[in-house]
Amino acid sequence: MFGFSFSSSKRPFDSLSEQEILGLAISSEEDDARIYLAYADQLRAQAPQTAKVFEDMAEVEHTHRNMLIEMHRDRFGERIPLIRREHVRGFYDRKPDWLRKNLTLDQIRTEAELMEKGAYRFYMAAAQNTSDAGIRKLLGDLALAEQGHEEIAGMLGEKHVSEDAKTEEDEGVRRQFILTYVQPGLAGLMDGSVSTLAPIFAAAFATGDTWSTFLIGLSASVGAGISMGFTEAAHDDGKLSGRGSPVKRGLASGIMTALGGLGHALPYLIPHFWTATITAIIVVFFELWAIAFIQNRYMETPFWRAAMQVVLGGSLVLAAGVLIGQG
Repeated sequence: MFGFSFSSSKRPFDSLSEQEILGLAISSEEDDARIYLAYADQLRAQAPQTAKVFEDMAEVEHTHRNMLIEMHRDRFGERIPLIRREHVRGFYDRKPDWLRKNLTLDQIRTEAELMEKGAYRFYMAAAQNTSDAGIRKLLGDLALAEQGHEEIAGMLGEKHVSEDAKTEEDEGVRRQFILTYVQPGLAGLMDGSVSTLAPIFAAAFATGDTWSTFLIGLSASVGAGISMGFTEAAHDDGKLSGRGSPVKRGLASGIMTALGGLGHALPYLIPHFWTATITAIIVVFFELWAIAFIQNRYMETPFWRAAMQVVLGGSLVLAAGVLIGQG
């Protein structure tokens, strides 16, 4: 019932008058220009050349808006009806600002391309819904303009974004991703995977009880995750270091720390001691190799050096836990 009530409050596109189609087109061009300017503001620090492209694209949208306003003034006068895309059933949507803030550079470029394709489909449908020759011609011209926006973006890119600049921007985005997510997450994964080995396996061999071992592993993993998360978030606000939001870094570190410890704690839900222990050791093996892979993939550490460091260190901690538990 609620879904029906919500959808019925929107106007069918076919029911719009020619004046309302112009009003909808004007508000849509204004929204798209604001979105492009928001992208430009968001990217200015890390990708200034691409930000300039979006500023120019916003200027194109303003030009389209002015053309539509002039057509409305000639046909219907000064009062433009207030109608927006969210008032029309089946009209192409735009994401709200808070959902666009976390988009990557490539995702923003893709989003802009989808925006232009949606605008093209709107103008083609709108042109079919009007009998006024002047309005129909303008809407058809704007449809062609939107269809060519991908080429316009390409020309603007050639004007403002050289291949070297684009590569530099992409590298800057990758570097920021590593600083904000990979480094804290990797530190957390290493801490959770390695530091919890000794208490978990010591408890396992000391008690021989899988449920008690699981509870100890669970508490150690969650406690370490909370500690690492708060430490990462509190020790650096990211303003001087450029490492990004402390909340994001804290979450990355805390979650990966907890997951690193839970990986070899969860097998102790198995009631049979040796089955649980062998499973946990296998999980530890994969955890340590995963850490070595991430170090090689993102930190450019030679793989075998990373493997030797992590596997050797993890094996020593594991052995210490077993020896302490058997003592």
